[in-house]
Amino acid sequence: MKNMKDHIWKIIGVIAVVAIGASVVYSNSVANKANEGIVFTAHTKGAEDATVTLTEYSDFQCPACGQFAAVIKDVLATYPNDIKFEYKHFPLVSIHPFAIPAAKAAEAAGQQGKFFEMHDKLFENQQVWANSVNPATYFTSYAEEIGLDVGLFKTHMKASRIEDKIADEFKEAREHGLTGTPSFFLNGTRMQFETYEDFIGQIEAAVGVDTAATAEVADPAAAEPEVKFGL
Repeated sequence: MKNMKDHIWKIIGVIAVVAIGASVVYSNSVANKANEGIVFTAHTKGAEDATVTLTEYSDFQCPACGQFAAVIKDVLATYPNDIKFEYKHFPLVSIHPFAIPAAKAAEAAGQQGKFFEMHDKLFENQQVWANSVNPATYFTSYAEEIGLDVGLFKTHMKASRIEDKIADEFKEAREHGLTGTPSFFLNGTRMQFETYEDFIGQIEAAVGVDTAATAEVADPAAAEPEVKFGL
């Protein structure tokens, strides 16, 4: 009887090992398929040959980043030929649990040439998906709205290379000494500011604008004077 039980347990053990091995093979197969065709380019807007580059390290679930999205849009509209804007990921996962999934959604959309379309959707609807139980359903809806191949979008959402890219940019931000979002660099130098006026003033100085002779950029955050930067 003991030999029979030992034999049965050996069979169960073999089956378990085979099942685990098959699961690993399947997972690797899914990951490899999701990584197929992944190509990364810098996420930039504005004039590619501009002498002024504004780089933002941002978190899609960060409220202050959401408010700054409108500011950046106005800045680029005001100086379309003078500024190149670059977006980089800095997801603060300790306080924003959906920051990485949102970043993955933007990167997956970027694989179809629509990073900034998803970027805008995520910030415009931040209070909706960020407070949901399952934000992935919203991400899929946004993918449909901006005209993506949804099947391909869902596949790329599983890509380990996209996760690695986000992690690399997070590490880069830390190496720059960043601790909060949004954080900005102007021509490679970290910006320090406390008010909207300080932020715009530094950009105007870099562009070479005579502030006394030009109209001010509209302040979309004017109705919210208590906004705290760098959160």
